[in-house]
Amino acid sequence: MVYMNPNDTANHDHEGIKTVGADNLCDFSSSSDLCICIVTWNMNGQVCYEDLAEIVGSGSRKFDLLVIGLQEVPQNNILQPLQAALVETDHILLGKSIMQSLQLYVFGPKKCSDFFSKEVLQVDKHSIGGFGGLIGRKKGAVAIRINYKGIRMVFISCHLSAHARRVEDRNSQCRHMSHSLFSKNWNPYARPAHITVWLGDLNYRIQGIDTHPARNLIHQDLHRMLISKDQLLQEAERGHIFNGYCEGTLTFKPTYKYNVGSSKYDTSYKVRVPSWTDRILFKIEDMEKINANLHSYESVDEIISSDHKPVKAHICLKLINNKQ
Repeated sequence: MVYMNPNDTANHDHEGIKTVGADNLCDFSSSSDLCICIVTWNMNGQVCYEDLAEIVGSGSRKFDLLVIGLQEVPQNNILQPLQAALVETDHILLGKSIMQSLQLYVFGPKKCSDFFSKEVLQVDKHSIGGFGGLIGRKKGAVAIRINYKGIRMVFISCHLSAHARRVEDRNSQCRHMSHSLFSKNWNPYARPAHITVWLGDLNYRIQGIDTHPARNLIHQDLHRMLISKDQLLQEAERGHIFNGYCEGTLTFKPTYKYNVGSSKYDTSYKVRVPSWTDRILFKIEDMEKINANLHSYESVDEIISSDHKPVKAHICLKLINNKQ
């Protein structure tokens, strides 16, 4: 099961990543078959239960499914506080894929037996190794394939190599993950996913500008001027990765690197250039079969327990004429 075209680098007709605006409207299932809240957060090895509750419980938007991808998760039991935060929404765990500090969870309504069967849920993972410091910083990807309300979905949460100079390493890792995930039990007759979602700490950086000019633009709320310097969008435009994927407009400030305990950017001796390392991308396999509307794409700036800000997206899907 290939989620990226291995020949993208030779494809002169590539689309790159399509930027889509969020309409900030959601009538929750009255005109949609399925509404999904997607969250990615690099926890930096720190655990703050109040922050987890804030991330999954904040906002007035309702959802059918909640997808949470976490990186650099501490050794504490993260599932328990997540479940506690979702008690009032009546959501339960439908599936999880865990590889040390890289974790992915999917939650759905308690009464979902008519829409979902655990027997058809699949999980997989792909390791690219890597540890750092005193906490696990596992690099790679964890994935869940799920069929809910007749909509086939693949969620891939990843943590790619760090440092601005390692662009091609990240490109290569994306391609290898795409070819590896779910390949062991690949069925050539199986119908493809309606939607594939990549989320995580992709670690692509802002390049071509020094840290202080970049920060000045951010402080003046002119961070949109940094979008053209984003490595992820540049590499996709060149046809190297994520051909045909969509992403919401980067209206929020770069999500890395902050001083832990504050919303101030890195003041260490490295003084890193702020970057949009944390992203959520999605791709519709056949737009004649399903509609996808992005209703929000935002960072959760109130969270200060990590050097990353969490990122959330809200996507609603509707099958067209019930086409499968």
